[in-house]
Amino acid sequence: MTALVVVLFLPLLLLPSIVVRFVARCWGWLTARLLLIARVRHRIQGDMALDQQVIYAAKHQSAWETIVLVGVLRMPVTVMKRELLFLPLIGLFFLRAGCIAVDRAGGMRALRELRRAAVRHWRHGRSLLIFPQGTRVAPGASHGYEVGVFALYDATGLPVVPVALNSGHVWPRNSWIKHPGIVDVRFLPPIAPGLSRKAFLGELERQIEAGMAVIDTPHE
Repeated sequence: MTALVVVLFLPLLLLPSIVVRFVARCWGWLTARLLLIARVRHRIQGDMALDQQVIYAAKHQSAWETIVLVGVLRMPVTVMKRELLFLPLIGLFFLRAGCIAVDRAGGMRALRELRRAAVRHWRHGRSLLIFPQGTRVAPGASHGYEVGVFALYDATGLPVVPVALNSGHVWPRNSWIKHPGIVDVRFLPPIAPGLSRKAFLGELERQIEAGMAVIDTPHE
């Protein structure tokens, strides 16, 4: 289905970016519906804050949240690794949709570019989505929270909505295989602007990991 969507809608890259974002939302909606064939569905808890401009900071366990969750959230600007822009054809859609591509080996230069891009999108009224651990983390595994999410928080002054989810149990990272079950997604209380880096990252990790302790188990 993904290959078909990319090929059929390739001419839409010539149209305004809002059209490309609509296609991406359709991609997420179609993926969620087709996953029902594998008896995979999702369940959302908490306030998604769709009526305001925020930064979503989400756990990252599989490809599910990069396709389905992005569509559910009505296409926030997604922070992704730069390598994804070089995927055949689909990378063009990521670029045209306004995704922020980060060179993970770029150090401080990459952080400065991330801040500038975040401010640009903030001024255009769009919410942002970042995976604060910077990579997919298997269920039950530990991984540090990186400074990129604080760069967005500090540069824009937007509240951050932590998001816990357990997609890795039904769609494991680096795997095509899907297992029957429910992806639980929990939107947690927003973190208000103004915290120091240490306080912010500590609160973000505390909230997400506390949420994961509740939902990070397979459900059928």
